[in-house]
Amino acid sequence: MPCMTDTLYEGLIIRSVGGLYTVECEGESVDCRARGKFRLSELKPMVGDRVLIVRPGIGEAVIREVCVRTNSLIRPAVANIRTLVVIASEAPPVTQPFLIDRVSAIAGHKDIDMILCVNKCDQKRGESLIDVYTKAGFRVIPMSAETGEGIDELRSVMTEGIFVLTGNSGVGKSSILNRIDPTRKAVVGALSERIGRGRQTTRHVELYKLPSGAYVADTPGFQSFDVERMDLVLKDDLAHAFREFADFIPNCRYADCHHVKEQGCAVRQAVEAGEIPESRYESYLMLYESMKDIHEWDLKKMGNRG
Repeated sequence: MPCMTDTLYEGLIIRSVGGLYTVECEGESVDCRARGKFRLSELKPMVGDRVLIVRPGIGEAVIREVCVRTNSLIRPAVANIRTLVVIASEAPPVTQPFLIDRVSAIAGHKDIDMILCVNKCDQKRGESLIDVYTKAGFRVIPMSAETGEGIDELRSVMTEGIFVLTGNSGVGKSSILNRIDPTRKAVVGALSERIGRGRQTTRHVELYKLPSGAYVADTPGFQSFDVERMDLVLKDDLAHAFREFADFIPNCRYADCHHVKEQGCAVRQAVEAGEIPESRYESYLMLYESMKDIHEWDLKKMGNRG
């Protein structure tokens, strides 16, 4: 318990490197260590957490408590995400729909909003991606970091909260961020100097603030879908993570329908009728197959229920 003389200040963790946390608190950036109790706790501070800290006159500031967390991801390790922005393209390097679907399932399972930005529309319009994901109920923004198309629309969305941008390597994440906030180049340059050129940064996550007041998770070294280390969705939760299944699941013949081979499955009927995109259903089957032998206790062992 904090001493009676301790004053607690609330702040936001904006950076985490090697056990040292930087907390934005009352207009300042305060470097903190986590209290020892967190070593034995499943709930460890993450970038994006609101925390209560103690700022002694002498010595390091200390994180005492983590405030209620609405959601979190393992890869990248960020908490309290408002929106996941997936950058994709039908121009090289082409984004495989399965990767988008895996990310969208994780977002849906964790109640994180998702927007799909189809970049490089000046090279190839990306009508297939636009059609499939609009039909699935996602907000889709046709975009070109080269011409500026769609940048204002995305910028108008990013007004408050924490946003994570992700996409396969070379799809244009950094170019889009630089368009949204031209001052970002200087921020990233300063970050590179601070952590050292060429140093391994895959565990480093940092939030930087847009002029609008929203925060963007800047994750050096994370410009691809890290499939092997990504959060997982259990097979029993998976169908509910595909938003376009929701209207059909109650109409399945069996209450425990897995929407794979069962007779009277309303989801499969909707796919056959063209009401659910076939590519989305194929991704569901692939994810279901990969998760069918994994259980809740397996995820806890893997540290995958953050």
